[in-house]
Amino acid sequence: MARNKPAPLKRRLTKAARKTRRAPIWVIMKTRGRIRSSAKQRSWRRQRIKP
Repeated sequence: MARNKPAPLKRRLTKAARKTRRAPIWVIMKTRGRIRSSAKQRSWRRQRIKP
């Protein structure tokens, strides 16, 4: 990917990076480990975001 990105693409990438965070610790503790990962988690290698 180019070093200089257009602003709309950069905004989408930033939003995707925020969404892909793990589930909070308190959620894991409250559910006693049944929920470990966020439903919106995404790996940068396996799954692409739309440009």
